[in-house]
Amino acid sequence: MRAARLMALTGVALVLPFVLSAAWLTTAVFVLVAAIAVTGLNVLTGYAGQISLGHAFFLAAGAYGAVALADAGLPSPFWIPAAGVIAAAFGALAGPLALRLSGLYLALVTLGLVFLGQHVLFNVASLSGGPEGREFPAVSVGSFDFAQDTLAIGPLLVEGNGLYYYLAAALLAATTLYARNLIRTRPGRAMVAVRERPAAAAVMGVDVARTKVVAFVVSSFFAGVSGALYASYVGFAQPGHWDVMLSIQYVAAIVVGGMGSVAGPLLGAVVIFALPSLLRELPFLGETGSGFSASELATIIYGFLIVAFLVAEPRGLVGIGERIRRAGTRMRASVPSSTGGVLTTKEERR
Repeated sequence: MRAARLMALTGVALVLPFVLSAAWLTTAVFVLVAAIAVTGLNVLTGYAGQISLGHAFFLAAGAYGAVALADAGLPSPFWIPAAGVIAAAFGALAGPLALRLSGLYLALVTLGLVFLGQHVLFNVASLSGGPEGREFPAVSVGSFDFAQDTLAIGPLLVEGNGLYYYLAAALLAATTLYARNLIRTRPGRAMVAVRERPAAAAVMGVDVARTKVVAFVVSSFFAGVSGALYASYVGFAQPGHWDVMLSIQYVAAIVVGGMGSVAGPLLGAVVIFALPSLLRELPFLGETGSGFSASELATIIYGFLIVAFLVAEPRGLVGIGERIRRAGTRMRASVPSSTGGVLTTKEERR
C-alpha cells in the first residue's frame, strides 16, 4: 500500500509542470526549493532539538558562495553542492554556540547571525552588489541553460520553470531520503536522545557536543543548497531578502508541517510558501490598495498558525493526519459484522 501511494505521488509530481499555469508552476518551484531548507531546519530543530532563528543566514551563505564560485568559472554541477559545503562550514563555526547555550539564548544568538550577515551583504558590494542587489547565474549543464533553453521529451517541451521544478524535486527527494535514513542511524538516534534529555544522553555514551555540531552542519548544508538554487532561479536578489522574516517563515514551516517527521517539511513548505500566492487569488486582496495586502495578511497568518499548532497539535499537519487515520481505523473496527456483532479485534474481523 505504501509503495502504491509513493508511486501515485511520484506520478502526480511528474505531470504537474504540464497541468499547472505558469504562475502556479513558479510557486511550485519556490515550494520545492524551500522544502529543501525546511528539511535541513527539521534536522536541527525537529531531530536534535536546537532552536535556530538564523536559517536565513545559511541560505544567504549558500547563495553568495555559489555566485562567487560561478564568477570564478565553476560550472553549476559543482557550485550547487559547493554552496552547501560553504554554508556547512559556517554551520560548523556556529555549532559550538549550542554547546554553551540552549533554548531562548541559542535562538537569540542565531538571530544575531542574520543581522551580521545582512550588515556584511549591505556593505560588501563586490559580493552582493550592495543594497541594489545583483544578478545570479542560471543553472547550466554544459551549453544547456535552464533559464533560456527548452528540453524536448518526445512530443513534450519542458521550459525553464519546468526544468527548475524537476531539478528542485530531485534534490528534495534526495534530501528527504537522507533525512529519513538519518533518523534510523546511530547519529540520528543520538540527535533524538540529545533533544529529549541531553544529560541522560551523555550518560548513555552519546557525544553531545559532536551531535549538536553535526546537526548544525547538516542543517546548514541543506540551507546552502536551497539558497543557491533559489538565487539561481530568481536570477536577482538583494541583501534585504535574507532577513529575519525569512527565518521565521522556515520556523513556521516546520511547526505547521510537523517537527521531527519526514513528510512535515514538505507539508509545511506547501502551506507557508504557497500561501501568499493563494491569497493573491482572492479578489479583495492585492499588493496595492486599501486594507491588508496579500503579503501582510500572510504574515499575520504565519503567526496565528505557529500559535495554533503549538497549542492544539504540536506535531503539525502530520499529527492531524495521524489522528484522522486512527479515527478511521476505529470507525472501521466498530462497523457491525454480517452476523450482527461489532468487529473490534483482528480475530473477529477475520
